[in-house]
Amino acid sequence: MVSATIDLLKKELPVEEGSLVLSKDVKTGLVLVDVVNGFCSVGAGNLAPVKPDKQISYMVKESARLAKLFCGEKWPVFAFLDSHHPDIPEPPYPPHCIAGTDEARLIPDLQWLENEANATLKCKDCIDGFLGSVEKDGSNVFVDWVKKNQIKAILVVGICTDICVLDFVCSTLSARNRRMLTPLKDVIVYSGACATFDLPVHVAKDINGALAHPQDLMHHIGLYIAKGRGARLVSEVSFAAL
Repeated sequence: MVSATIDLLKKELPVEEGSLVLSKDVKTGLVLVDVVNGFCSVGAGNLAPVKPDKQISYMVKESARLAKLFCGEKWPVFAFLDSHHPDIPEPPYPPHCIAGTDEARLIPDLQWLENEANATLKCKDCIDGFLGSVEKDGSNVFVDWVKKNQIKAILVVGICTDICVLDFVCSTLSARNRRMLTPLKDVIVYSGACATFDLPVHVAKDINGALAHPQDLMHHIGLYIAKGRGARLVSEVSFAAL
């Protein structure tokens, strides 16, 4: 039934995807959204996978590959880390990624970014990373990163496709359209390096207040909405000879 529903959805709401060849001709920055233990490492917390998950594992692999390539070329990298205060809940989600815990750290394959001069790490305490980048003085760390590096395109990867990735992409597109992010032109979402969690309806019905969240279905919906807001979707990312 779920498979048939997804097939029907993809037929009625098709998402066309291209390919991306990165080169020095266009200044591109990589944005990693919440590739942290609390969402990606098996058993790491309330919102972590309870068993190995194919979609999440591939996202992690591709995110790490791209981060290595970008840093190897000294191209800018920006990583959001979900990080919450224990006394400030985030309904409807249970406590997760509490600041200072291992849940709020990058996955092991990306922890080297903590000491990488080419990378900017930003802890965020809300779903939308763009909003989470606002500092007490009104400045925005993400906006400053784009302007400082004169970035013309961002490549967005991470988790969850339909939640934190989507909210960040939509806010960034709106900010770009209002010319708050000059010289940014393109917001590109790499579908294979995005993932979301799986909570089938037969499991959700036994959890008080939970909403069903079938993984493949919600992943597709997240990509569809991102494209509808103006993002460019790609299913392949490669590097030109540099």
